Amino acid sequence: MRVSFRIALAGQVIGVSALYEQTRTFCKNYLTDAPASFEVAVTPADIAYERQRSARADELEGAAVREHADPYLETLAVYRKLAQLLVQDDILLMHGAVVAVDGQAYLFTAKSGTGKTTHTRLWMRQFGDRAVMVNGDKPLLHITSEGVTVYGTPWDGKEHLSTNTSCPLKALCILTRSETNHIERISKKEALPMLCQQSYRPCSPIGAQKMLALVDRLGSSVPLYRLGCNMEPEAALVAYHGMNHE
Repeated sequence: MRVSFRIALAGQVIGVSALYEQTRTFCKNYLTDAPASFEVAVTPADIAYERQRSARADELEGAAVREHADPYLETLAVYRKLAQLLVQDDILLMHGAVVAVDGQAYLFTAKSGTGKTTHTRLWMRQFGDRAVMVNGDKPLLHITSEGVTVYGTPWDGKEHLSTNTSCPLKALCILTRSETNHIERISKKEALPMLCQQSYRPCSPIGAQKMLALVDRLGSSVPLYRLGCNMEPEAALVAYHGMNHE
């Protein structure tokens, strides 16, 4: 018996037909009774595909191949299907961590293991009640002519740091490790390789072309920065003041 439910993400309502009850539980903070704009359905073949992708990624990193349970792989399959559809509505999935301060969001992206979650936690400690963790791993970005809005999602990383909320994106920052904390404004040309790498790339040529166009628009819509961070508490202040000096 399949498990059917609807979720609200980035202003869209999506019907989901899943194989496991755990998938509905995973999405519990985003469930809705509103009519769905479109639907996705997961098959055993989709789960097998996610297992192959995960194994291949482990092999490429020289790590032992992990054995993931089917319900976990189903959550990945659901998000992959959603990302392929949402890109057509100017909604981009990006691998990054987003923290909001005083209602404005700051997105940090970097290669896995650089410390995105660690850095955003510094912001949470530094700014206290002024700060909200929007998403710790896979936020959605709606890119329009008026600007960029960031949305929380259930896909929020190992630490499950997220909030079902939305905020205007104030700035986007590429995070690097450094012995000293320093931040600089960078051009779209400098940022595009990392932005493309960290954005979900649909398999279809049309979808991939749409994603590239969205990434280009994103780079023109918000200020772009590069932060060298030593993960000490002052890094949060350096980053915040650097992105609010103009």
